Amino acid sequence: MKNILVIGYSTRNIVCSARRAGYNVYSIDAFTDSDLVECASGSKVFDLGETLDIKDISREKIVEHIDSFGLYFDAIVLGSGFEMMDLTSLSYPILNNSPRIMQDVSDKEIFAKKLASMDIPHPHTYDRSAIRHIRYPVMVKPKCAGGGRFNRMAGDMNELNSYLDEISNMGKDTGMNMAISADDMLIQEFVSGVPVSVSVISTKQSAVAIAVNEQMIGVSWLTGLPFAYCGNITPYETPYAEKMCAMAEELILKFGLVGSNGVDFMLTDTGPVVIELNARFQGSMDTVELATGINLFDAHVKAFAGELLPELQTRPETKQYAARAIVYADKCVLMDELAINGLRNEPVVDIPKSGYVAYVDEPVTSILHTGTTRDDVMANIKKSVCVFRKIIDENTV
Repeated sequence: MKNILVIGYSTRNIVCSARRAGYNVYSIDAFTDSDLVECASGSKVFDLGETLDIKDISREKIVEHIDSFGLYFDAIVLGSGFEMMDLTSLSYPILNNSPRIMQDVSDKEIFAKKLASMDIPHPHTYDRSAIRHIRYPVMVKPKCAGGGRFNRMAGDMNELNSYLDEISNMGKDTGMNMAISADDMLIQEFVSGVPVSVSVISTKQSAVAIAVNEQMIGVSWLTGLPFAYCGNITPYETPYAEKMCAMAEELILKFGLVGSNGVDFMLTDTGPVVIELNARFQGSMDTVELATGINLFDAHVKAFAGELLPELQTRPETKQYAARAIVYADKCVLMDELAINGLRNEPVVDIPKSGYVAYVDEPVTSILHTGTTRDDVMANIKKSVCVFRKIIDENTV
């Protein structure tokens, strides 16, 4: 296996991991960040026009992009936003969970029933038709992906209806074609606690939890959005680590997932509650690789061949702390060549192309740091964020 194509909304972490594993890797995504281009043998960008949602991109358009490379790919890997797309009719091997399995994972009713049958705590999901019987507070979020940008807590029916109306009118208010509507939203019991994820590599026969990760959600010095995904810190130390790893492994095998997959938890005062399954490479990929020394792309490919890497015969230990912080724009900024060169003096990834415009509450770049303690890592992250804010203050549009 030599030539790999990665398709996703943002693919830099997958592409660079594949390159480090020795593959010739190609990419189709919405950003084609500078560091992605440096890692990839070739890349294409989606033309999203004025839309902010990749659901507008048809399967036919994807196939057109694939054909435009003029290559035969030994495998295609689907990243975030495209994991549900059925490309099985193509002549290329697809290293993702099957469309049938993905349907089971995404069907909230099937998902809830399987969790209940396994005695795994999970939040109740409400049917929109029974809106008068909802117990508040609730979490309102997109049924698929979103990175937490559209997640909101509603404390009563008025707040719930107000937010659903806001979602329906969002495209009209901004003048953009927002391919998200109230019908795309999920209403779930609100669970309070520490957001945590478990990264797992699995074959059809066995699953190994690689790391427990702290999730940074709605961090005020990174974003103005209350529930936006802002990155990860690996590892997350908790007395519940063993229990969450076992639950994640059991759940992955129950659904028949293969490769790199993740389970999101909320760690409450009474223990872990499963929030959702991410049946694809996760945003924690950078920190897991840095903390464990394991190449997740290589592990993913081998898992589809029915093999686990030698270092995954048992759960690996972390060698250091690693943190990734996603920095969102707090004002409209233009990333010109001077600003991007300034970024390169810091430990950044997801480096935008020159000319990239980030609007308020849109992600601009990510900062990575490693260290021997969580405190050291986070202190360095905050210093780098301050440097970055000074850079973009000079590039306000």
